[in-house]
Amino acid sequence: MGDQTYAAGDDKKALRLAAVIPAFNEARTIATVVHQVSQRAIAIVVDDGSTDDTAALAQAAGAHVVRHPLNRGYDGALETGIRTARRLGCTFAVTMDADGQHDPTLLDRFLAELECGADLVVGHRDRTQRWSESLFCSLGYAIWGLHDPLCGMKGYRLAILSKVEDLNTYASIGTELAVRLIKAGIKAHQLPVKTQPRDGTSRFGQGLMPNLKISKALWMGIFFAPALRQSVK
Repeated sequence: MGDQTYAAGDDKKALRLAAVIPAFNEARTIATVVHQVSQRAIAIVVDDGSTDDTAALAQAAGAHVVRHPLNRGYDGALETGIRTARRLGCTFAVTMDADGQHDPTLLDRFLAELECGADLVVGHRDRTQRWSESLFCSLGYAIWGLHDPLCGMKGYRLAILSKVEDLNTYASIGTELAVRLIKAGIKAHQLPVKTQPRDGTSRFGQGLMPNLKISKALWMGIFFAPALRQSVK
């Protein structure tokens, strides 16, 4: 069974900026996030096989919803969201979390950077939660010049991805495209992102396994992430 798409009711909304929002069992927060985001962008919610009412609530709030019948993971949801933004004809896309941790007003600053010529804008959070995140950030800055590669709020000029088919080649926890763009020679603009407390338990989990997954994504990014072949200028 393929992905299910539910279009937002307002087809006249300007498609200059898409907010790509991966969501897995985020019924508690998704409607509020969509309402806030929709004031500044078209909200594209990728419901990644949720077992709650995430998809229905997102659609009712005005989002363009794509639903994975089965969970594909965060990176799979991001890929679907970015492909959807491209298909809808959006010029830029900013990825955001569905749990309310990202301030939607920051979309204005990300859009301003993209409109001024940036091809990639990466958020820089005010805090990290795990030792593996701190390690990722330290090495990420030393190697790629990125203060916070793991920040879920990133902005992309979609034209640079127009001929790239392999958007998700390894479990990167949302870092692959940024790393590959840096390896291709793009200089990232970076913006501070103040995070809000999450409503509920982290979907990524706690303990040893999340730290191991983050560490693996770091080493994959350093040694195996291929530079994007698409010319960016």
